[in-house]
Amino acid sequence: MAEELVLDTAIRDWVLIPLSVVMVLIGVLRYFVSKLMRSPPSASPSPDPKTVKEGQLVIRARNLRTSSQFIPAKAFKARKLYYTDGERGLLHVPKEDAQKAQAAMFSDPNMAMDMMKKNLSMIVPQTLTFAWVNFFFSGFVAAKIPFPLTQRFRGMLQNGIDLSTVDVSYVSSRSWYFLNLFGLRGLFSLILGEENATDDATKMMQMGGGMGFNPAMSLGAEKDSLDIIQHDWALPKMEHHAEEVLRKLLKK
Repeated sequence: MAEELVLDTAIRDWVLIPLSVVMVLIGVLRYFVSKLMRSPPSASPSPDPKTVKEGQLVIRARNLRTSSQFIPAKAFKARKLYYTDGERGLLHVPKEDAQKAQAAMFSDPNMAMDMMKKNLSMIVPQTLTFAWVNFFFSGFVAAKIPFPLTQRFRGMLQNGIDLSTVDVSYVSSRSWYFLNLFGLRGLFSLILGEENATDDATKMMQMGGGMGFNPAMSLGAEKDSLDIIQHDWALPKMEHHAEEVLRKLLKK
């Protein structure tokens, strides 16, 4: 039987509230620091017609892949062949072009510097904040979730507390830090607007792939996706699906 704990109000006043306020202030401060660290906007050059054409080609191929069930098999095969037919297909990228595109991306010093600044503005505050939380607030039971949870949530909500007898709904101070780190996106959107630089979850996913549009990679990935897709025309099953929907409506 899990133990019921009575949380001291001092923990609320000196751990829970300060930790939440500090996380919000650090997020706002990081937003303004990242704005100051951005490179000054240069005169935007006219878009490369080839890059625009390849981007539109990827969109058309993706639309064919996602909506393939709405056209007959013969029409789908013809379109698929039009995009993926070996070296004649529109999605084919010669090896020379792929190597040139990759070299051009890594040869831009401004892009590399901007990526380094963005990563530093995220990693340094998180490292210092986690060290501060781990040093001053480690081992506290800071809050309680107002509904029951299964044992699978114990590792997420009770990080830093090695007591299996404590109910899963209790949240440790270290876990409260992580919940604030990844759960304040909505609050930052209200404070700073939708285009804010404090979404850590999105930043972590984009750290390795923030080099902009890579035509060779996008065309190759879309070609592979079209090659493996299996066509399944939806029209022959439409009457059966409509009958099931009507039966459910009549039962209600």
